[in-house]
Formats: sequence, structure tokens, C-alpha cells
Amino acid sequence: MDPLMRKPRDLLMPSLLALALSLAACGGTEQAPVPPLGAVATFEVAAADGATGRGWDGVVEAVRRSDLSAQTAGRVIAVEVDVNDRVAAGTVLLRISAVEQDAGANAARAQLRAAEASAAEAEQNYRRFAALANGQFVSKAQIDQARAARDSAAAARDAARAVVAQAAQQSAYTVVRAPFAGVVASRDVEPGETVAPGQPLMRVYEPRELRIEVAVPQTRAEAIRRDPRARVLLPGGREVTPAAVIVFPAADATSHSVNVRVRLPDLDPSPAPGTTAKVVFDAEAGSAGDGGAATVRIPLSAVAQRGELSGAYVKQGERLLLRQLRLGARVGDSVEVISGLQAGDKVARDPVAAMQALAAQRKQAGATDE
Repeated sequence: MDPLMRKPRDLLMPSLLALALSLAACGGTEQAPVPPLGAVATFEVAAADGATGRGWDGVVEAVRRSDLSAQTAGRVIAVEVDVNDRVAAGTVLLRISAVEQDAGANAARAQLRAAEASAAEAEQNYRRFAALANGQFVSKAQIDQARAARDSAAAARDAARAVVAQAAQQSAYTVVRAPFAGVVASRDVEPGETVAPGQPLMRVYEPRELRIEVAVPQTRAEAIRRDPRARVLLPGGREVTPAAVIVFPAADATSHSVNVRVRLPDLDPSPAPGTTAKVVFDAEAGSAGDGGAATVRIPLSAVAQRGELSGAYVKQGERLLLRQLRLGARVGDSVEVISGLQAGDKVARDPVAAMQALAAQRKQAGATDE
């Protein structure tokens, strides 16, 4: 038969057969063995204790916090305190010029003296007319007019007293005092600046009264309400027991979560408001669902930091794999691993030694190939 007349299938058969033999030959070739790994100290990740509970992140905030704003217009002439200063209740924080306020107070007091004089004169006139009325020397209309003049003068005197009180309060606004004992958290003005009513001046907070609010799923709120025991993991590895745990009675209509307010005890040193912390509830111990599986902990020394990424060297046979980790709260010399490791994994204790052993293994593998 003429080769040009063969069917396409007959032409493809030799090529497919050669390809199959080639793949079979490749599949039968054994992979080059991995050179033995040098001695690397490891530890086995233990199963997480079911009594550790589940935590949620929150922000430390002050229970008593005062944002002081200007209540009168003027120029700042003195700032008596600075950021991080401890102040007692009533301590003068800053002073504002009081020229206009003092002038207004003096004018109000002068008007009050005039009103008091008019009121006294109207009272005397009324008494004279009342005495003459017994002898019918004045008419009833004259007595009514004297009584009305007396009452009007008394009302004007009372109004003048109110103006004096208002002017005195405006003068008092020029001296800003601490509303309670606390710490100055921020200062927003400098001497010489002109301020207007409502302009922020300073912020003061009470460091001994702090709290944390966390949002938990509505499915977990009832369990926490029944068992409000909790632990607070603060930055730096500190762990404290809260003074009180309050579960809000209603859920948020948008996020369908329930807020839990945790009151911190008196701490020294106290955490700064605005820092993050983790609240771990005993009622959530060993719970699953909603991401509530218990996590594991490893030593901080086993964590390899690469910029903003955290990882650990996991040993699998004669191989070392750098596995990325998502870390949680730090307690003492250990850190919580939210994801990336599980019970039974063998982790290198020293990331530097593991990296050196891995480099030596790769160098040995390259020498073997040559």
C-alpha cells in the first residue's frame, strides 16, 4: 500500500508507542535519595489542652476618660502640664486669657448694684403708699402702681444676679482644671494659640479603671453568660483575672454578635488605653465551630521571623520545611499558634541551626549530583 494512502491512525501508532515506552522508563527510575540531615534539635507539638478556652481580641479602654475642650474664647497663656503627667483632681491644667471675661463680669456686677438700688427704692415707695392707704390719702390705683414698680424692680435685680453668675462662670472657664485624678493622655494646644469654644485642649484618663469590650458570636453568648470566668492576656505576656465580666443583653443587628465587657483589676503598671489584648473565656474550653478549636503553643525561640512573616522549621523525615504561621497571644516564653501547626508536628527548636543544617544538606546534595 502506498504510504500516502495510510490512515491517520496508522501513522500515529508508532509515535504513541514510543511515548508510552518513554513514560514507563521514566516512572521506573527511582528518585535520587535525599542526603541525611544533620543533627537538629526538635520537639513535638503537643495536643492543645481542652481547658484553655477560646479567646477574642479586644482593645483596652479607660472607663473614666475626659476630653477637655475650650468653653470660652481666648488665647492660651500657660500650659501647666504635659503628656504622661499625673494630676490630682482640681489641678490647673492650662490658663486662657480672661480680659474680656473679667470685663464682662465687672459690667454685670455694676448692673446688679444698680438693679439692687432700684429694687430698694421701689420697695420703700411701696411701703409709703401702703402706709398712706390706711388713712385713705392715696387711691387704690396708686397703690397698685407702686406694687407693680416694686415687683418689676425685684425681677430686674434677679435678672442682674443671673447675668453676674453667667459672667463669673465665663471667667472660670479660662482656668481649665482636671475633673478627676488621672494621667494626661494628650495635649492639643500650645501657649500663644487662640482657641474657640469646642476646640480640643487635653485628654485625661484614670489608669486604674480600665476595661475591654469584645464581640463574640451570638451562639457563644449564652454559654459565657452562664459561666463568665475569663482570663485576659495582655501585651508582654501578662495574664490577669478580670474584676467583672458583663454580657450585653442584646445582639448587634448588623454583625449579629454580642458585646462582652471585661473590667480589669487595678494593675501596676497598667496597660495603655488603645492597646490590644485577648480575652479567653473558660466557658469556651474545647469548643468547636465558629473557629473555636483549641490552638497550640510553641516556644518563642522556635519562631523564625522573616520580615512581617512568622514561620517554623518542621521536620518530615530527612527534610526540613519552613512553614508559615499565624501567631496569637504571647504568654511568657511561649506564643499561641492560630494556624500552621498541629499536634504531632516536629519543630526545630533553633531556627538558625535548622537553616544551617538545611544549607549543609543542600550543599551535600549538590556534591553528590556532580
